[in-house]
Amino acid sequence: MTTHAFSDTAVLTGRSLRHVTRSLDTVITVTLMPIAFLLMFVYVFGGAINTGTGRYVDYLLPGILLITIATGTSYTAYRLFLDLKGGIFERFHSMPITRSSVLWAHVLTSLVSNAISVAVVVAVALVMGFRSSAGPLAWLAAAGILTLFTLALTWMAVIAGLSAKSPDGAGAFSYPIIFLPFISSAFVPTDTMPGPVRAFAENQPVTSIVNTMRGLFADQPVGTEIWVALAWCVGVTVVAFALALMSYRRKVA
Repeated sequence: MTTHAFSDTAVLTGRSLRHVTRSLDTVITVTLMPIAFLLMFVYVFGGAINTGTGRYVDYLLPGILLITIATGTSYTAYRLFLDLKGGIFERFHSMPITRSSVLWAHVLTSLVSNAISVAVVVAVALVMGFRSSAGPLAWLAAAGILTLFTLALTWMAVIAGLSAKSPDGAGAFSYPIIFLPFISSAFVPTDTMPGPVRAFAENQPVTSIVNTMRGLFADQPVGTEIWVALAWCVGVTVVAFALALMSYRRKVA
């Protein structure tokens, strides 16, 4: 992007962030469900689940963080849909601004708001007993993977927001993603699952991302899992970005 595009994006991102801060109920909703899952699985089901590791909260947290991000990006689709239907896009396009800055503002807002939600969930997990032996580099690597995962889901949310016919439809794209961790290694080891379910669980993106983050938090070798996780995140981001731009150009043509 040019300097002009950067300044346009910064202004529109500020606008979008102000909308988020004025809707505290949205922020609370985004963090409430993942925290409820965290509490329920640790204190209700945790005693009956054998992961072969130490504290169950340590095993569980990576999957809960992915659910947190999936929940947050559904609101990105919702806010984008409201802007589109409210006519704000047409007003922006009548001004001398870079058109792509409208989308990038929503994407950057999603990165910021989801980072805050993730931090809140991690803080709750710490209170519940989560502990990590990871060093600064491992934490940075985990943060990088979460950022890429957020970016991938956010561009998918952009597609949903541009294509939806109703507000509920805009956020509905996230439902399968929220429940995808339940058929992965996020809650239980995959070797406890029946054959076909296990095959799916071990070859879907959530498992590689969760296993990588779990290894990073425990300061253990992650092997090839990290490259599989990065490949999924980057691949989905590139494809979703291209499809989102195509959809956006059709809308503003």
